[in-house]
Amino acid sequence: MNWKLILLTLGAFILIWVAFLVTGVSTVEGLQQMVKGSMGSARGWTGTLREMTPLLLLGIAVFVGLRAGLFNIGADGQFNIGALCGVFVALNYQGPGAIIVALLAGCVGGALWAWPAGLIKAHRGGHEVITTIMLNNLAFFLTLALVKGPLKDPNAQSPTSANVADAAFLPYIFESGNIKISLGWVFGIVAVIGLWTWLKKTVSGYELEATGANPKAAETAGVKTKAVTVRAMLLSGMIAGFAGAIQVLAFEHRFYSGFSPGYGFDALGVALLAGNSPIGLLPSSLLFSVISKGVTSVSLLGVPKGMNGILIGLVVIVFAAMRYRKAVKNDG
Repeated sequence: MNWKLILLTLGAFILIWVAFLVTGVSTVEGLQQMVKGSMGSARGWTGTLREMTPLLLLGIAVFVGLRAGLFNIGADGQFNIGALCGVFVALNYQGPGAIIVALLAGCVGGALWAWPAGLIKAHRGGHEVITTIMLNNLAFFLTLALVKGPLKDPNAQSPTSANVADAAFLPYIFESGNIKISLGWVFGIVAVIGLWTWLKKTVSGYELEATGANPKAAETAGVKTKAVTVRAMLLSGMIAGFAGAIQVLAFEHRFYSGFSPGYGFDALGVALLAGNSPIGLLPSSLLFSVISKGVTSVSLLGVPKGMNGILIGLVVIVFAAMRYRKAVKNDG
């Protein structure tokens, strides 16, 4: 039983209950609105699964880094770069396999954006938190410049690209009334299963986990830890870029200023809450999606939307402190 998930779920509802008290919202009315907005209707479930898709994929990206001992704060930048690469290809290539080519472009863009952080960490000892934060800022300004300049839709007032062609839309695997399930969500489920299989059943997966657990011991055992570090960051960035391309092709169909509302930061909470198993990414991403949609729903009653950010911030702080304590204990 995942006690961390249970305790943090209880903590989340306590925090939301306090918000109800402060804003004068009836607890019963507020909870009813949260459930209705996230799970209480077909439209609510569709919105929750849509929110879960980028959180799950980015959670996988961050999780890969964590298992290698890397704190990839740059998932948001890699997500944006992947989305921009995906939309660029989708706008300029309408040949056979346009969706696949656009998704691959997102993967390549995200991986290349993460690559410098992996190289600096492996060969110069530069901390990945600093380098990925810098790359996040660079990604923000680069994508903004492009969407204001050569990629801007000439018919739009705000910084946005043109919409991709209908042929590049990622299809729904199920559509009935208000219920729509995107193929992107299925990709997330498959990726979790694939990640679990890779980590548990392959030599390279074992090397990654060994490097994350104790790099000195892994190196003594013959693992090339520098190469593992670079590969882990490349894989993490690739998955984040894939998530960005999925977001473009499945939901947004264009790139615009402020494309990511902070999914990369939210994914830190998803990955940390998942614990040591990739399977834990499924309930943790669902929990964060339900809370996010629920908080958005109760904002109509006066509860601030910032409650979602506060909760995620608390999760990240608590788990980062736990990891630091464990690292100090291992060094001691």
